[in-house]
Amino acid sequence: MQICKDYLHIFLDMGDALLNSGAEIFRVEDTLNRMGYACGATQMNVFVITSSIVITIEFPGEGARTQTRRIHEGSGNDFTKLERLNDLSRRFCSHPVSPAELQKEFDLINEDIPKPLWKLLGSILAACSFALFYGGSIPDAIAAGLGAVLIWGLQQHFRPVCMNEVTFQFAASFLTGCAICCFTLLCPFLHMDKIMIGDIMLLIPGLMSTNAIRDVLIGDTLSGIIRLIAALLLAAALALGFMGAIILFGRFGL
Repeated sequence: MQICKDYLHIFLDMGDALLNSGAEIFRVEDTLNRMGYACGATQMNVFVITSSIVITIEFPGEGARTQTRRIHEGSGNDFTKLERLNDLSRRFCSHPVSPAELQKEFDLINEDIPKPLWKLLGSILAACSFALFYGGSIPDAIAAGLGAVLIWGLQQHFRPVCMNEVTFQFAASFLTGCAICCFTLLCPFLHMDKIMIGDIMLLIPGLMSTNAIRDVLIGDTLSGIIRLIAALLLAAALALGFMGAIILFGRFGL
């Protein structure tokens, strides 16, 4: 019974990490089911939505055991971590190991936090590229890069103290919009719309929307609707934030 309990706890950790790395609902359920049967379970039932994971596992000669995990963190995007977790699950399904060894390998992946500097450089590169792609000039791209630095700083220091993701989305978009409007007031040759397009791309919930539609199409209707509503709320907060900044600075003749 102890082995069942140990595996169950690790599977919940795996599911939690997969969800917070951007995995689809189907991927999480399929991964945990395969790992359960690989370690000798006779019955596996996994139910996952964006905010909860429920796993029931049964080993030969033992009763069923169920645990539930409430997912508190918002859905993130870490494709490197996602790929490493997928690789771990494939290796485990091919060659099952003890709970202690599986936990050790999982901890190595889960504790490997990406360096903030790489995220900063990626944000600057994305903002500058989109500003140029949509017709902006080199100065517009530089201004978009400065906006990306502001967004990165807010994500690092302001997001942890926000009550929810919608609040952060509105505050980040409003403050970024105000900064862009200031750039445009100080430098009239800048194009506000091109700069905003570059920075909006850093906040828009594109992957969440895509996963929501995919969840609905493959039959995970509840999870898909939850994600779609969340994506729409984030998009609305994003639009309101930038619109609020434009209206505010419009009073100053921008």
